[in-house]
Amino acid sequence: MPGIDFRTFEGPATGPHLLITAGVHGDEFEPIAAVRQLIQAFDNPAAANRLFNGLRGTLTLVPCVNRPAFVRGTRCADDGLDLARTCPGRVGGSVTEGIAAELSDLIRAADYYIDLHTGGTEFTIFPLAGYMLHPDAAVLAAQRRMAQAFNLPVVWGTTPHLEGRSLSVARDVGVPAIYTEFGGSATCSIQGIQACIDGCLNVMVELNMIDRSQPERQVTWTVEDSAPQSGHLQICHPSPITGFFQPVVQLGQSINRGQPIGHVWPIEAPSEVAHEIPSEHTGIVLMLRTFPRVRQCQSVGVVLPCESLDNLNRTDRQSPESGSA
Repeated sequence: MPGIDFRTFEGPATGPHLLITAGVHGDEFEPIAAVRQLIQAFDNPAAANRLFNGLRGTLTLVPCVNRPAFVRGTRCADDGLDLARTCPGRVGGSVTEGIAAELSDLIRAADYYIDLHTGGTEFTIFPLAGYMLHPDAAVLAAQRRMAQAFNLPVVWGTTPHLEGRSLSVARDVGVPAIYTEFGGSATCSIQGIQACIDGCLNVMVELNMIDRSQPERQVTWTVEDSAPQSGHLQICHPSPITGFFQPVVQLGQSINRGQPIGHVWPIEAPSEVAHEIPSEHTGIVLMLRTFPRVRQCQSVGVVLPCESLDNLNRTDRQSPESGSA
């Protein structure tokens, strides 16, 4: 079984070891392109000088963790296992279990970790940087700094009790880690690629690994939610039937609890009344299904929870140093 391909760059000065991965899921394309471009930049001093100055410490870049899934053009490899539910994996196991074991070793060897994602072929996601609400105050503070520095509109801290993730491996060994989401819908947008590149470089500045002018702050909402299963996107707003999903909201839109996200029509009986999917929270629409066919119990979308829309629309949300919301 082929191993994970990665490149490691060593700076002339001491500093931390940052790991950045893309392609944990085989149908998430902007991060793969972004990490490939970062490799090209760090390989070419002239190109690098246009983006940043110097490198302190160690940078490990993985452009496509899950190559078997990428070749299939699907979220998972042919064993059907979700890599983001299989960590820390098992040496000698199935293809996904073996990749998870290799990825877990890379995470354990790092001082900091960024895992880049999108909504894949079936969803689109409002740009966010997320992290687990780690019980260690120092790790949590570092994750808040990293997520804010990545500089996407939403920063979201969620339960530390989800298992099988790349971030749960980092959690267990005390490595500060964030994940990001941007777009999806089986695209590879220039905007999404550039956001991943800029965000990774912004975090490297925050970690004092490179010198680079920092952009204007784009973070609008910072929410921390320790509720069980918070951050588990695939279980939110499940469809009651297999059918055809049509949203009635847009990504990033404010929504009240009980307001419909969309409707699911039974494809075998199109004259029947559609099933309305009401929002479980007041907040903003964070993720939407863009692939209309939905199976029973699959998610049609995610709403970032907030106590009220008045609170949500404030831009002076929780600071990176403050406690959990």
